[in-house]
Amino acid sequence: MQQTAQFDRQFLLPKYWPTWLGVGLMKLLIKLPLASQYRIGAWIGRTLMKLAPKRADVARRNLAVAFPQRSEQERQALLVKNFEETGMAIFDSANAWWWSDERIQRHMTIRGQEHINAAAEAGQGVLLLAAHCLMLEPGARVFGQFKAGVGVYRPHNNKLMEYLQVKGRLRSNKGLISKREVRQMVKALRQKEVLWYTQDQDGGRKGSVFADFFGVPASTPAGATTLAKLGKARVLPFFVERNADHSGYTIEIQPALDNFPSGDEFADTQRCNRLTEQLVLKRPEQYMWLHRRFKTRPSKDDPKFY
Repeated sequence: MQQTAQFDRQFLLPKYWPTWLGVGLMKLLIKLPLASQYRIGAWIGRTLMKLAPKRADVARRNLAVAFPQRSEQERQALLVKNFEETGMAIFDSANAWWWSDERIQRHMTIRGQEHINAAAEAGQGVLLLAAHCLMLEPGARVFGQFKAGVGVYRPHNNKLMEYLQVKGRLRSNKGLISKREVRQMVKALRQKEVLWYTQDQDGGRKGSVFADFFGVPASTPAGATTLAKLGKARVLPFFVERNADHSGYTIEIQPALDNFPSGDEFADTQRCNRLTEQLVLKRPEQYMWLHRRFKTRPSKDDPKFY
């Protein structure tokens, strides 16, 4: 488990200067109110939409699957809104990493703490089943003000960015575990920790099942079932959103799933996908639609989705 962020003198080399320049700029911009941040972030998002047409096509295809009942004009408006929210997510991450505890607490609302407390009283660890919403970074920081936990993450390829994200994510939490270190996740849960986990991204063909996601068979890791069973943990759906009025961030923790795991890996994974759909529908514009969720097809002979 990663519990500290180690600074390396190589981070002072010229090749990292552009990153440091960006860090300095963001530390200035996050002093702005959230509403002002959003205006800048929305502009960044609309610009990205023009500069990355292939990624926009991925999101457009995903939205067509998820919302077939909506008109093309309605889905296009949602696409633009999603890119605006994606641009704002840059500020969300910076806020999570560098805002003071006092400022975080002024802008946070947490609902459902009693469900975490119930698991603790029962002597069990907690697996927070989250969706890949754009606000996961501030969600972890906000949750850590209530109860420090452990995050599952993908280490960054850029060593400086890895240092920055680990340091930022440990501001109010205990540690980070690479998404490949399943044994460490199980160990943390058996030690009655709270563990953030997502399984709503394409998991490839190995170790995944093809459970429907918005009506399309999607490669989905069965990790929640495995971790809940081996870690003897309760699974609680978890969602975080940025408030529509830009007043802050709100976390909703739902009650623990009953009869989970059920002993049927496919049924459990399908159930998780249904729960993720419900979480996404709360604020669809704040979901990570840019991800190629249906990249891996059930059969190698199936036509490509994107």
